[in-house]
Amino acid sequence: MKKYLIAAALVAALPSVASAQEETAPDGTQAFGVEPYVGILGGYHTFDRGTEFGSVPGETIMNGAIISGVAGVNVPLGPVFVGVEGNATKGFSDIDWEYGVKGRFGARAGESGMIFASAGYQWVNGKGGWPDRKDWMYGLGVEVGPKDIGLGGVTGNSGIRLRFQTETYDFDSFRPTAGVIFHF
Repeated sequence: MKKYLIAAALVAALPSVASAQEETAPDGTQAFGVEPYVGILGGYHTFDRGTEFGSVPGETIMNGAIISGVAGVNVPLGPVFVGVEGNATKGFSDIDWEYGVKGRFGARAGESGMIFASAGYQWVNGKGGWPDRKDWMYGLGVEVGPKDIGLGGVTGNSGIRLRFQTETYDFDSFRPTAGVIFHF
């Protein structure tokens, strides 16, 4: 008898499960799925005086402009999302290269934007006498889609988002970046 009751409950719940899969997010995309993306960001990374990088004669802090390529995937869960992202960053001045991987979570905002927080691990290779180190990286950011800035007809639901974020290497640095994310 229990088997029949369980089977009846599953059959009764089937239409609601099917309709939940047909729901859409505010930007018209599926509310549940996988959203891969790639992007390019530019910014500046400056470290505090008392960091684990020490000091180099004639210079007091490690810093430099950066250009970063990112690739990742977001998994939308209705109005929120989780994801993972990797980066490869070319530095200038005191920074040679940076590499990292981090998890992201946040909320969808407006028609096509996102607000997020991230945490992960970052490798930083110094140059000009600065050492190579690795440690935790934390960040906050926002992505603004075309619909949010009045350009909804330009790219539709897929395409381009502008990203603004700031990160910190083990709370010993300040790393603001901005750029373009291409999601599909």
